[in-house]
Amino acid sequence: MSLPEIVSREEWLVARKELLAKEKEFTRLKDALNADRRRLPMVRLDREYTFESAEGKSGLLDLFAGKRQLIVQHVMFDPAWEAACPGCTASVDEIPEGLLAHLRIRDTEFALVSRTPLEKLEQYRQRRGWSLPWYSSYGSDFNYDFHVSLDPAVAPVEYNYRSATELAEVNADWLTDGPSEQPGISCFLREGDDVFHTYSTFARGSEALGGAYAFLDLTALGRQEAWEEPKNRSANPRGADPTFAN
Repeated sequence: MSLPEIVSREEWLVARKELLAKEKEFTRLKDALNADRRRLPMVRLDREYTFESAEGKSGLLDLFAGKRQLIVQHVMFDPAWEAACPGCTASVDEIPEGLLAHLRIRDTEFALVSRTPLEKLEQYRQRRGWSLPWYSSYGSDFNYDFHVSLDPAVAPVEYNYRSATELAEVNADWLTDGPSEQPGISCFLREGDDVFHTYSTFARGSEALGGAYAFLDLTALGRQEAWEEPKNRSANPRGADPTFAN
């Protein structure tokens, strides 16, 4: 691996200012993208899903734990595997309790969902020492409906918003060859007992996350800074004006 060029402090300052201009432009573009994400239309979910955890069986509404928003990390764990995906495992290892606390302060719950049976899930959780909510969707269509479990024998393959034909066009037809598990993050919003799907990201899009703000930027309500409750919530089920500054 080559190292950066060695220059004088004056030359470094010129290069650093050039990079700073690009960083500021990236920040402006990212803020605009986050605002567009908050304005993305949402879909009411009418299907019932059953999940299992150490506390028993739950529906999707239960995963909110009373919060208004829910972020689900789809952890790759095929029922035939003895362990979860190493990459997913590493990302969960890096989720501290403080991050979860900051999400919950902003009315947002975070949960893991995998397709493996509960017994395997719990064994793996204990080995890793994880305490954050983790649910088994084994026997449910949840993973297939949100396109992180791919199997042409079960449902038409779609990944990262590409059909099987489109995947073949970009040389990703290996995703259609047989059963596979893929990474992703999905966001949901609750209005009373109604649940809405607001956003999902896959592939590398699910890797570019760090602190609580990065997760909140994926949600319909955003960071909720300068929060102002609308006078008529029914007219705007997402709550605050989605154009507020981040």
